[in-house]
Amino acid sequence: MISSIAQRRDGFDQWVHQINQICGAFNAQPLGSGFTGSIREHQDGALKLSFVDACQARLYRTPAEVAASEDGKYFAVFQLDGTAGMAQGDSKALLSAGDITLIDASRPSDFTYSENSRQLSLILPSRLVEQTLRFNQVKCGHRIAASTPIARLAMHLVLDATRQDSLSCQESEATLDAIISLLRPAISHTEDCTDGHERIFRKTLGCIDEHIRSEDLCPEWLAREVGMSTRGLYRVFAKKGLVVAKYIKNRRLDLCAESLRQTHTEQKLSALGYSWGFSDSSYFSTAFKSRFGISPGEYRKKHA
Repeated sequence: MISSIAQRRDGFDQWVHQINQICGAFNAQPLGSGFTGSIREHQDGALKLSFVDACQARLYRTPAEVAASEDGKYFAVFQLDGTAGMAQGDSKALLSAGDITLIDASRPSDFTYSENSRQLSLILPSRLVEQTLRFNQVKCGHRIAASTPIARLAMHLVLDATRQDSLSCQESEATLDAIISLLRPAISHTEDCTDGHERIFRKTLGCIDEHIRSEDLCPEWLAREVGMSTRGLYRVFAKKGLVVAKYIKNRRLDLCAESLRQTHTEQKLSALGYSWGFSDSSYFSTAFKSRFGISPGEYRKKHA
């Protein structure tokens, strides 16, 4: 009897260890004597996901686990079989086969597997989600019902992607972009456009994109262009958790990266940076590496 209990505990501890290795820091507890669980990782270019099986287990993240994990990502959770309870903040969802939910990895969350459950957990980089949603509030912990076209299409796409022998880097990135775009109507909480701050924020984003290549683009110039004080502009962006200058820099870097992925000519990297508003090639290279983890030259080779 003791040996059987010890074996179950070893199996549970091994499952939790694998979860932590693949998904980041989580705490866990068994919910009964019938625990079973496994996890299988799948990576193909930009697609990073795992298949998680669990029964009679609770998996959760407190602020301590959040602090111990890499930030900058969401988990898109696809319920493949069975049921599972998911909670984040004030939102709770009971998922059945075919349902989807989104979990913010930078906030505490709670997963309850009372019965047999099989899930696919896909990592969505925060940068891509925010770009696609254009900084609308992201809805997390809500159930996207299996009966909706969005859920059906997204489920088919992610499962089909895992069955491919090998996707190129560009193909895997395009697949990830497509999944986020499909989920956008269900995970985007559109702000009330009658709100003055929201209107000026949307107007400012459009102005930034229109003048993104200009060296003159800076918070002071932008404030004059949209007709408000610089301090007021800072407040509008701060409501979204953003800093104006940092947003402009990151928007330029994202467009540079897109150019590197799509252009196969050997354009000088300094000229590329200059064309998107970076007058200092050294600063461009340093900023690019800080955002993407590799230099512009390495990024181009990776996506050649």
